[in-house]
Amino acid sequence: MQRSSDRVTHARNGSVMLVMSAASYRTGAFLEAACSVGLEVIRALDIPESLHANVGHDVAVDFTDVEKSVDQIVHSAQVRGDVTAVLAIDDRGAVIAATASARLGLPHNDPDSALAARDKFVMRQRLHAAGVPVPVYQNYPAHTEPALIAESVPYPCVVKPLLLSGSRGVIRADNPDEFAVAFRRTRSILEASGMPADENDILVERFVVGFEVALEGLLTGGQLETLALFDKPDPLDGPFFEETIYVTPSRLPDDVQAAISARTAEAATAIGLRQGPIHAELRVDLTTGDIWTIELAGRSIGGLCSSVLEFGAGMSLEELILRHAAGMHRTAQRNETNAAGVMMIPIPRSGMLRAVKGVTEAMQVQNITGIEITAPLNQPIVALPEGSSYLGFIFARSDSPEKAEHALRTAHSLLEFDIGPVIQLRPVD
Repeated sequence: MQRSSDRVTHARNGSVMLVMSAASYRTGAFLEAACSVGLEVIRALDIPESLHANVGHDVAVDFTDVEKSVDQIVHSAQVRGDVTAVLAIDDRGAVIAATASARLGLPHNDPDSALAARDKFVMRQRLHAAGVPVPVYQNYPAHTEPALIAESVPYPCVVKPLLLSGSRGVIRADNPDEFAVAFRRTRSILEASGMPADENDILVERFVVGFEVALEGLLTGGQLETLALFDKPDPLDGPFFEETIYVTPSRLPDDVQAAISARTAEAATAIGLRQGPIHAELRVDLTTGDIWTIELAGRSIGGLCSSVLEFGAGMSLEELILRHAAGMHRTAQRNETNAAGVMMIPIPRSGMLRAVKGVTEAMQVQNITGIEITAPLNQPIVALPEGSSYLGFIFARSDSPEKAEHALRTAHSLLEFDIGPVIQLRPVD
């Protein structure tokens, strides 16, 4: 499983352990960044037990067994003796990384705050208790009959699973009939994810209007550095909430951007996050000035989106994060001579991805710098709200956010996706 080309050798500045799923998009970027700063990377990989003997240089863990995973990470770090940080790349590894860091005496977030950044209900409770504005919300057991609560729900509302990410299972409802359908659908998504309805809850909160943004930041002892603010120009009004375009720098007024950073810092303090990267999703009502914290994760931006960010003299976001974790010299000054954007290519419908056409033509669009189709051909793809991935990513750079956004939309319009039905095979008697 471990290839020699994956390893960072001749480390000069110790090592860092990355807690991650084996399928993470971020592996290559972090390995490249580690190599450039002389850090060795050990991956704590969430993989089936049958593959544990094949990880070689890395550590095999099971995210469903937090205590055992922490023991394995701590033991490996103690044997090595040069681990300077344990970082979670995925949401599911956040509590494990925080707990392991605490036991090793490394800079860390409190494990309870790591859980609050994952669990939508706990997050809402902590924000509300600290006076940070949150939509009206209520938690319900997933096995609840929705007809019994439909009349007491504020409309429009959003139904959310507590622990799934990537907008999976998040559905808007505008009336009791839509709510019943949405609640049952989210419950089915939970059960399909191995989360029984009688053991899990569903969050229901009022839908809030506004322009959505994403903030990348670094926390040091509770103090927030805002690294980048992305506009999300496509309206995210439901019924599903598939993210598409991110563009930076933001086109919002400077005072609004400052207020967004301040609200993010308040939210991080309320949740208890104090150290390392954060990724926040917020909604801004430009009419009233209200700013709502929708999500706040104790990790950096997901997918391949980080590749559009550059700091100092060509420093990537991953290098900045590793330098921060290892206590090395760094600069958080982002290179803003150009605007940048990324489009997470949405899955238009579920089925079998047979072919992707138009990539050559899309790459010729002015200001497009790259297209990565990450969904494998001849494999099933699943659209939201059941799905949790994208077809790929389109990248753009230009001298203005408007041009970067236009390039992304133009390139996407040239792509054609051949999606056929999934053929179910049955055994022959």
